[in-house]
Amino acid sequence: MMADLTWPEAGEYVAAGVILAVPVGSTEQHGPHLPLSTDTDIALALCAGLAAERTDVLVAPAVPYGSSGEHAGFPGTLSIGAAALELLIVELCRSATDSFDRILLVNGHGGNVEPLRRAVALLRSESRDVRLFLPRYDGDPHAGRTETALQLALSPGRVRTGLAEAGDVRPLSQTLPLLRAGGVRAVSPNGVLGDPAGATADEGAALLDQLTSQLTDQTRLWWPETERTQP
Repeated sequence: MMADLTWPEAGEYVAAGVILAVPVGSTEQHGPHLPLSTDTDIALALCAGLAAERTDVLVAPAVPYGSSGEHAGFPGTLSIGAAALELLIVELCRSATDSFDRILLVNGHGGNVEPLRRAVALLRSESRDVRLFLPRYDGDPHAGRTETALQLALSPGRVRTGLAEAGDVRPLSQTLPLLRAGGVRAVSPNGVLGDPAGATADEGAALLDQLTSQLTDQTRLWWPETERTQP
């Protein structure tokens, strides 16, 4: 974890040519039972999993704020919006590439996707080696069984299982126009899109392993592993 290092220690990793993995999440409502940090927790766990698989990965402090305007109206949601997120990532990666040759952004929140893609396109047009990983999996859109299972695997003590309840369970294709017009609150008063019932830590651990494998495989395509000396 980069945050644990001193600058000379960070310099040893730079000299070794590591990949800097940057988790990008959000601080937003996840129903009455999941913590506001859920998206950030998942992104950070994926980066940590990658670092466990590859010796040439250093994990940066997570970006805990994202584009979460669709969750406005729920106390605790802190959104910086799409334009600010795009600018933040551009300036962060410009700074990071002063030291690190390879930057990997790992996203944990769907609302971040478009600003992150724009930021990466700009950065790569500046000849900066920045890549974006977007985890893909089937499941409830938000705070349902899938994210509940993941959080149970990561930090079960932070899940209020007694407060877990279904929200709007219609397919996203049906609710998307309403979400775009009025946000999550327009379709789900409790903030859940799906049903957390039946979620287990084992299910979450299996999905986390699957997503970590996706990330590891994708990173290997971008940056084949080479023999490196661990700092």
